[in-house]
Amino acid sequence: MKDKKVFVAGHKGLAGSAIIRELNRKGYAGIVVRDRKALDLAKQDAVFDFIESERPEWVFLAAAKVGGIYANNTYPVEFLLENLKIQNNVIEAAYRFGVEKLLFLGSSCIYPKLAPQPMKEEYLLTGELESTNESYAIAKIAGIKLCFAMHRQYGKEFLSVMPTNLFGVNDNYHPENAHALPMLLRRFHETKMRGNKEVVVWGTGAPKREFMLSDDLAAACVFIMENYKVADIGEFVNIGTGKEISIIELAELIKDVVGFEGNIVLDKSKPDGMPRKLLDVSRINRLGWKASYSLKEGLRIAYDDFLKSQAV
Repeated sequence: MKDKKVFVAGHKGLAGSAIIRELNRKGYAGIVVRDRKALDLAKQDAVFDFIESERPEWVFLAAAKVGGIYANNTYPVEFLLENLKIQNNVIEAAYRFGVEKLLFLGSSCIYPKLAPQPMKEEYLLTGELESTNESYAIAKIAGIKLCFAMHRQYGKEFLSVMPTNLFGVNDNYHPENAHALPMLLRRFHETKMRGNKEVVVWGTGAPKREFMLSDDLAAACVFIMENYKVADIGEFVNIGTGKEISIIELAELIKDVVGFEGNIVLDKSKPDGMPRKLLDVSRINRLGWKASYSLKEGLRIAYDDFLKSQAV
């Protein structure tokens, strides 16, 4: 058993729950969590009181307001304001009350819309953001900068990682607010169960994306916390698979995993988002970590989890 006291913020979410599973797998006994009813991370006083009382040694900041293109584009104020509140409160509390190490989870949407591919860490702030998720991206960039400022000014080991598009156990399968992959899983499953013969996929199908199972992200996060400091990884480090797939190819793969036998129809009136989004993962690979799960293996795990969620 490892006796570090570890607070995982956002433990019920996709990334946070995976981090809990990884910490448990590795024998961490002192894991501290609070659900939203017990601790509203957007309220500064509550966060300060909690961190001061619990005194965790490590913090994984996986809590965030998240959503797909539709949600980000429709509710920019909420995505900017709520994420800024959550991360500012947790990061400042960690500084004030002596947290030894903090890991902040960003998002690959922080990169410019037309960034060269694959996207290297140094491409941050070199161009305009994708307009549909600008508010979320700006909040995440602010979090990275705050963590690095804490290191520069106060010597704090507050690290940041930049995950690629995640999916897996405890994903959000909302028909409008989910990300592309879980939304497609749900759409293919429901169409199959209704006996219909067509699944509509938003956009042209041409954009390419990188997808990683959340359990791989969790393994990388714990690996970094156990082995590295800010001086080793820099301002932040990308975490991904280094492999990409077009949306239409993804749809075909999900169709196969779900067992849907109908047709895929593209709704080209809907937005594509960024044309391509692949992370350069050479830095994390050099540090000694690589993703373990193939996309198809991950999709099977995710679909099993979706079926369980529908049975509840």
